[in-house]
Amino acid sequence: MSFNVKEPVLVIGLGGVGSKLAIKSKEALNSDCLQISNNSKDFSNENPAIHVSTDSIINPSVQLIRGSTYKNADEIREEISSYSTVILMSNLAGKAGSAMAPVVSEICKESGKGLISFAIMPFKYEKDRIFNSGVALKRVRTNSDCTIVLDNDSLLESNPDLSPKACYEIANGAIMHVVESLGTSDITAETSILTSSKEGQNIEDSLRDSLKMLYGNAPPNSVKRSMIYVVGGNNIPAGVLNSITNLTSGILSESNSQIDMSSTADESKVVMLSSIQGMTKFDNYDPLGMIPQEDTLDWSTPDCSIDCKLDLYQLE
Repeated sequence: MSFNVKEPVLVIGLGGVGSKLAIKSKEALNSDCLQISNNSKDFSNENPAIHVSTDSIINPSVQLIRGSTYKNADEIREEISSYSTVILMSNLAGKAGSAMAPVVSEICKESGKGLISFAIMPFKYEKDRIFNSGVALKRVRTNSDCTIVLDNDSLLESNPDLSPKACYEIANGAIMHVVESLGTSDITAETSILTSSKEGQNIEDSLRDSLKMLYGNAPPNSVKRSMIYVVGGNNIPAGVLNSITNLTSGILSESNSQIDMSSTADESKVVMLSSIQGMTKFDNYDPLGMIPQEDTLDWSTPDCSIDCKLDLYQLE
């Protein structure tokens, strides 16, 4: 089933990375934008923002930021109240994104808004961030009508010569290609994996890198449907495009693949959006993630820290 984007649309950016993507998306969609962060340096003067205060603590934990976000719940509800669709941008590798995404997505769901969530996952070497990103993603997927996940780690595995900065640029570019196509392409109302490749490759190698990245995140039999965006398609020979079509039809089956060549960029590469049914590698990020939701005692509210201001004295 496809997700229908209804106007008016609000793009919400969480933290630094999410805010930058939200501003770009606002311009692409001609929509409104809201920035939410615990760091006021993430904000721009042109867009409304909600500052999540952690009071005097300058290095707050994910759980503390999440608890502080709940204090701004009424303000967030007020900001989204006049919109039909919310597009949520979050970097789950960062503290702000993994802390706030479960809360903001929960508020959107409770408010009856159509919600598309974009989530960026961490590199494998960022071991201290993997658990929190897995927990946050599970919550976001439950609260969203459509979740689009881009994994930095599988992008780096396909291109080990890339620097982290280059990976970020490729990831942000892939997300923007999907955002720009929201008005013309069908987005599946479930979890999708977003894959891409570095620039400067021929188009067949770019497609292979995208497929390698996809199958690094999910088994082949879990892929239900793929939308392939051929960036700069107007500059690619028709014979090459036909070769790509035949290749993807052979791998994904003709009925499960669709090619979009609406982009007119100077560089040519492939960006692929694949809907997934079943388990992904992200389900292993949370060791307790295999426990069914109905058997989980603390599912209703995500883990967060709050200051109860209890005067507890030490007993000798």
